[in-house]
Amino acid sequence: MIRPFTLLALMALSLAACRDEAASGGGGVRQQIKAVGSSTVYPFTTIVAEQFLANTPDARPPVIESTGTGAGMKLFCAGIGAAHPDIANASRRMKRAEYDICAKNGAGQVLEIQIGIDGIAFAESRHGAKMSLTSADLYLALAATPHGRPNTARTWRDVNPALPATRIQVYGPPSTSGTRDALAELILAPGCEQVDPQAKALHKHDASAFALRCQRIREDGAYIDAGENDNLIVQKLAANPDAIGVFGFSYLAENENTVLGVPINGVAPSYATIADGQYPGARPLYIYVKKAHLRAVPGLREFIAQYAKLWGAGGPLVRRGLIAAPPAIEARSTALIRNETPLDPRALK
Repeated sequence: MIRPFTLLALMALSLAACRDEAASGGGGVRQQIKAVGSSTVYPFTTIVAEQFLANTPDARPPVIESTGTGAGMKLFCAGIGAAHPDIANASRRMKRAEYDICAKNGAGQVLEIQIGIDGIAFAESRHGAKMSLTSADLYLALAATPHGRPNTARTWRDVNPALPATRIQVYGPPSTSGTRDALAELILAPGCEQVDPQAKALHKHDASAFALRCQRIREDGAYIDAGENDNLIVQKLAANPDAIGVFGFSYLAENENTVLGVPINGVAPSYATIADGQYPGARPLYIYVKKAHLRAVPGLREFIAQYAKLWGAGGPLVRRGLIAAPPAIEARSTALIRNETPLDPRALK
């Protein structure tokens, strides 16, 4: 068993490596900030990096990778030191199981910073059928086993006679994506509870059975894994007017000349409907930062302080598609950055 003092000494040595030794892999000096994770949060962190460099001309350009939230958390929680990222971008909250891995690897002191709000936008080509869907429609179209039986729906009319008889083709993110997790939790699960009499009891008494019945996405070609590049989904929609795509609202806002938001439960995705909670796919966005790395990585404190300067209403992140968080949440996140308050894992599920 490693004694606490020994563990602290090992952490100090690792941090010294992060501070004094370079940037590639496990050897050499890393003088630049490294972020991984959500493709939805990626463009916002990129804008912050650009502003950080403009204000800190001697800094090395941050390295920002779009890996998906799940894959990003895996990299982030693997340890501390030069070989491991400083920031995880996340389009959902960290899971308790992920935090436990972080803690096991010496990275348990993390800051959880909500940067704003986003919506899981459903979109189609401007030359498409002008679809309007419900959570129940999407559950019946995309769940692997609606009502506990294998999904046999092939067209939208199979799930709702009011919809067109076009083939179900939904381009969306992979299983490592926080956007896909949010799709399952915010859209499919409520849709399941609306149409399946057994779902609410399962949700209350057997979470695993509920997830299997209500949240598992079909793998027979109706849902098409388009990877972590949301711009690629936009391109696929432009080429295929019969398809629907799923991505963060910022990509819809940026490509409104090409694609159109699909209303869910009668509410179209927009800045206003996501901000006030009307749109059913609204969700918080986060960055997670290793507290130990704040002392070790040049410019990391300044970088997250820069985030707080840019996320407000009317700021550059909102112009790029972020939905500004309510003032109370912005104030809490700003105080958390100022005080470097670590996440309390008891709040996680």
